Amino acid sequence: MYGIIGKAPRMQKLYKLIEKVASTHSTVLIHGESGTGKELIAKALHQLSPRADQPFIPVNCGAIPEDLLESELFGHVRGSFTGAANNRTGRFELANGGSLFLDEIGDMSPKLQVKMLRVLQEKMVDPVGAAKSIKVDVRVITATHKNLEVEVAQNRFREDLFYRLNVVPISVPPLRDRANDIPLLVEHFLKKCDATVPETFITDEIMEILKNYQWPGNVRELENLIERLTILADGQVKPEDLPDKIFNAVAVESQDDDDDERPVVPMTHFVHNPIVTEGIDFNTEVANFENNLILSALNSTGWNKNKAARLLNLNRTTLVEKIKKKGLEPAETES
Repeated sequence: MYGIIGKAPRMQKLYKLIEKVASTHSTVLIHGESGTGKELIAKALHQLSPRADQPFIPVNCGAIPEDLLESELFGHVRGSFTGAANNRTGRFELANGGSLFLDEIGDMSPKLQVKMLRVLQEKMVDPVGAAKSIKVDVRVITATHKNLEVEVAQNRFREDLFYRLNVVPISVPPLRDRANDIPLLVEHFLKKCDATVPETFITDEIMEILKNYQWPGNVRELENLIERLTILADGQVKPEDLPDKIFNAVAVESQDDDDDERPVVPMTHFVHNPIVTEGIDFNTEVANFENNLILSALNSTGWNKNKAARLLNLNRTTLVEKIKKKGLEPAETES
């Protein structure tokens, strides 16, 4: 959908939400970690809306100094401050009839937050130094990687503005929570690079490494990596072509997967069907059964989480979370 790639269940829910919200004029607050594609979602909201043939104007509030952001958003008149040699049309006015995307809204100063609140309430902007207000018809879409509820609680963000912005909240999942989308993203980024560099091949081994990495920089980090590999790798990507932080992080988590050649024992060898002969605590029995099932898979693979996850037909991240939640540990061996 408009450059947003993914088939994971959370992404499917996201697509449906975008389609439902796009047809309205409501203010939207997109929340997600840096690099998750918040601007792509803002563009999709605009392109699916009745305003699609009108301007889409993006502004990164965190990238513009505070003393310039007011003029950038609302404009100014000639002579209103030192250096204002000409009139300037603000982004709100440029977006009139369309959509204005304010990225990193959480970085906006308290002074500008007050002016933003007035614009949202009255649909009027005041250029710096102007005697008259200008009426605007703009759909405001905002985004942030910060938790604005926490910012409000700590008096760093106005509560009234937060509620004005948070009419429709949209949460974007991090890449580590949709690892099965990584092959789709890799294919997409490789196609983008194919026009300028020789064809690059990603083996199944490399793809598994990419799927098991945590991606703190999310989709943006993956895109940058693929561009780097297409430039530096010689046709087929090898493990040594990967940055150390990716290869080493996955190597530690996989507990030397390449060196573990012990066979995987079928799970039916470990699982039995208990016969209920008296009253039992169902929840306790289910929890114990799950614990034993996970421990059996881990023990049969020498606590290799990759192999155990495949044995249980689980995502590796799901298995790791269950191990942490249940506090499961390898049995101590006698010396």
